Amino acid sequence: MNTIQSRPRRALGLLGALSLTTVTAAVALAPAHAAPSASTTLVVTANQTLRPVTHVASGGLYGLDTATVPADSLVEPLKPNTFVQMAPGGSQLPNGEPAPGGDALVVASEAAKAGAKVVVRMPDWYPNFPYKWVSWSDWLSAVDKQTASVKASGATNIAAYELWNEPDWTWNTSAAGSFDAGWARTFNEVRSKDPAHAIQGPSYSHWDRNAMSTFLNDAKASNTVPDIISWHELGSDQNIAADVAAYRSLEAGLGISPRPIAIEEYASTSEVGVPGALAGYIAKFERAGVHDAELAFWNHYGTLGDLLTDTGGAPNGAYWLYKWYGDMSGHMVVTTPPAQTGIDGAAAVDSAGDQVSVLFGGGSGASAVTVNGLNALPAFGSTVNVKLEYTPSFGRTSAVSGPITISDTTYPVTGGSITVPVATNAAYGYHLVITPTGSPTSLAGRYHITNVNSGLTLDTSNSATAQGTLAVQATTSSSTTQNWTLTPAGSGLYKIVNQASGLLLGITNMSTSDGGTALIWGDNGTADHLWQLIPDGNGHYKIANYNSGLLLGVNGMSKSSGAQVLQWDDNGTADHLWTLTAH
Repeated sequence: MNTIQSRPRRALGLLGALSLTTVTAAVALAPAHAAPSASTTLVVTANQTLRPVTHVASGGLYGLDTATVPADSLVEPLKPNTFVQMAPGGSQLPNGEPAPGGDALVVASEAAKAGAKVVVRMPDWYPNFPYKWVSWSDWLSAVDKQTASVKASGATNIAAYELWNEPDWTWNTSAAGSFDAGWARTFNEVRSKDPAHAIQGPSYSHWDRNAMSTFLNDAKASNTVPDIISWHELGSDQNIAADVAAYRSLEAGLGISPRPIAIEEYASTSEVGVPGALAGYIAKFERAGVHDAELAFWNHYGTLGDLLTDTGGAPNGAYWLYKWYGDMSGHMVVTTPPAQTGIDGAAAVDSAGDQVSVLFGGGSGASAVTVNGLNALPAFGSTVNVKLEYTPSFGRTSAVSGPITISDTTYPVTGGSITVPVATNAAYGYHLVITPTGSPTSLAGRYHITNVNSGLTLDTSNSATAQGTLAVQATTSSSTTQNWTLTPAGSGLYKIVNQASGLLLGITNMSTSDGGTALIWGDNGTADHLWQLIPDGNGHYKIANYNSGLLLGVNGMSKSSGAQVLQWDDNGTADHLWTLTAH
């Protein structure tokens, strides 16, 4: 689409002798813990190749503005596949832009430096959207001017001409006749003037089996079947697999040789710039085998599909998801999400076979990624190093300086598999990098744990040491009930051990619900005694319960001494942030 105004939107024993100041140390291996349920686990099969890495979902509609905007240093790390851009000399003014931008031939050189192709959107010759039809002579003249410009430019990365955009609602049948007849006439005009470049279409605004069936029948009859088949996926990622399968069925039934599929626009207005929402699109386009897919244009030119805060602006949270994607090399491998909704992701094994990279998102709370088939990769042995990082999402127009590491630790490989627990935020993107060896780090040590919102310290109620004593926040004191030892429990998780009692921080009755109260209890092996510490990038931590995926916080965001400490979902409140002070 071109404008949003004119169309519908669619832990182990107590380690009291640990150094109090050291926060980086090798992590001892520990037995794997019970993983989150299969319904929240993404499975990666590292020894089953899906396809070569071509970054099919990286690129955008009007993602480039000029030959220098965005800067090459922002474009090239994403390894974009394809951009759909303005008609050469076009006058389209989408989304209230003051002047046309993103001319396909102007930006082609910048795209080429990043290894990307460019598609020419021919109807954006016209200023309005939906387009205002003038006449056939006017349109064919515009087609001739564009093909002449492309041929004269010498650009070597023009992927195709897109003959029309969203004809299911922008083609003026009453003035121009049927679209299918108009397609054939335009197709033949382009082919007569420039037989060297591919033709792409029909570019429907959404998958429509009936319309596509009629179009393909008519195009076959007129010998004008597109070289590349295209449509848009703007509502959600849920129907991508079915839509691609439906097209392949139509194609085969008509005896049409398999065409590359281009999804020229994807993601809704609420999804662009949000890494958690976009991870599923990347995964599904890779699994479905599309040739290329471009992020939709809902806002401004030159944002790489809203991966930047504005035209040529700074990266937002979603940019880093696509940077991880751009860093993938070798072959994409099979990933299996638990369901149609929730956690999903894509994975690759590099050409040397010594790195597995997994990007994922969309999960909420206690989630996990299981990676199978490591024993089939010769570079990997009985242990592996796993780095887990995330990119937050603070909104499309909020800058994010880079990914934040959650853990970097050693895992034992059992039966060729590892399972990595992650307390996820549905809006965030996540990344695993699995290598044969690494430099593990640890937060092991004894600390005061202070709430950022209140400035008060994690303690036990009335400084009691009995099993079942509730956890509260209290004015900082010399009481040893305010000293907590982080003890590595394996898989990047920790047990939080109270110095005075030797008991573990956990959740009452292993609750997985918002409001479950924190307490101290004996080490009986339950999953609520395991915690994941998630840095916020500003020196603070979210403390997530492995059993529930919920965050340690304070009842009612209270700033009062004695207020109850509990678990709650990750809703962005300051009481979910804690500072660790070695003690």
